[in-house]
Amino acid sequence: MMSVLPNTHDVLLRNAHLLKGRVALLGVSNAALLPECPGNGLAMTTHAGVWSQLQQNGQWQSVFGYSSDALIPECADTAVVFVPKAREELTMRLALAQSLLDLNGQLILIGEKREGIAGAIKQLRMLAPSAMKIDSARHCQVWHAQPGRASGRFNEEDWLSWHRIDVAGVTVDVAGLPGIFSDGRLDEGTRLMLDTLDRSRPKAPVLDFACGAGVIGAWLYRRWGVDVDGLDVQAQAVVCARKAYEHVGSGGTIRASDGLVEGSQRYSTIITNPPFHTGIKTDTSMTVDFLQQVARHLTPGGELRLVANNFLPYPRLIEAHVGPCRVLSKDNRFTVYSANRH
Repeated sequence: MMSVLPNTHDVLLRNAHLLKGRVALLGVSNAALLPECPGNGLAMTTHAGVWSQLQQNGQWQSVFGYSSDALIPECADTAVVFVPKAREELTMRLALAQSLLDLNGQLILIGEKREGIAGAIKQLRMLAPSAMKIDSARHCQVWHAQPGRASGRFNEEDWLSWHRIDVAGVTVDVAGLPGIFSDGRLDEGTRLMLDTLDRSRPKAPVLDFACGAGVIGAWLYRRWGVDVDGLDVQAQAVVCARKAYEHVGSGGTIRASDGLVEGSQRYSTIITNPPFHTGIKTDTSMTVDFLQQVARHLTPGGELRLVANNFLPYPRLIEAHVGPCRVLSKDNRFTVYSANRH
């Protein structure tokens, strides 16, 4: 069965004549684009699952995130920027694109109306005032610009920021990058989770699934001295979590992964504040897959602890795949659930 390409990828193929010379595709969300795409070059994604699939295409150099030896200044004649969800990440992605282009290189910006293409155009025109729209299809717009040469090599570290959180008297400094979940603040679901973890030390070994910037693992190390392993699908999250762990001295391992890793060690405690969006769409499929698999990664009697918005239908799945589901804490938006493996 053929993969259905996102609208933005379809529209790029409709304008494939624009892909001249060495091409850099920035923000690929479906690896099935590459076999259909003329030419070759590099294809960057921030999604670990897509990155794994991109590596299977030998005609393109696959890149995970914004820090790679492959992101060489002036290595591209054409840079295609797919508009990300966060405006701040688009600013960073445009800066990367400009650094990759040679002096006369062209930048192609593609985004959907519902993804904020109108705002993205304003950002593009700040970089290249003469940018022009060249196509509109599938609820998308395609814009062309020649931004000129960047002042220097793109460095992801220049976009890194730090903020401090304090829960139950435990203070942790957390790194942030554009596009990461809850950048610059502690989301209320994680705060509620940490309140429950403050009451008793979780049994090691511990895994934080969908760890984001590593807030839970860093805080647990400060609170209880527990090393927490972390998994996340997003490149920026992996970078930030590693920074946070290094800052507090945690020995936990952070890995990029699209879901639980088969054959990995079992854990006595698995903690998660899982996402339920893909882009701007509600999407609980990753958490459903996680709940169907998590028991295989828990030791007998091991605990799953999950925080989620109250409206999400997770208790039934927890009961079906892990064990009797208990509510540890609840407010008007979030609930912290706990279950021990059958």
